[in-house]
Amino acid sequence: MWYAIMAEDAPDSLEKRLQARPEHLSRLTSLQNAGRLLLAGPFPAIDSNDPGTNGYSGSLIVAEFNTLDEARAWADNDPFTINGVYRQVTVKPFRKTLP
Repeated sequence: MWYAIMAEDAPDSLEKRLQARPEHLSRLTSLQNAGRLLLAGPFPAIDSNDPGTNGYSGSLIVAEFNTLDEARAWADNDPFTINGVYRQVTVKPFRKTLP
């Protein structure tokens, strides 16, 4: 089943995000290579594709896992969670309807 992982960044976490990004992307690439990633990306803190020093306010990942507990465990072990980029993470079942 698909699960939405919705994360909210901690204040002033841009430097932590940049440092943890390579490992974070590696985990997402593994999901993608396994055909289990529907989409992933950050929420810019301002209305711009490149928010610069304004950074990001959070992230959205939609990926396939066997159970909600498995999706939560994956999110709990993400470098952004471990390194304090995310201050809150919510994981919910997601049903893709369109396209």
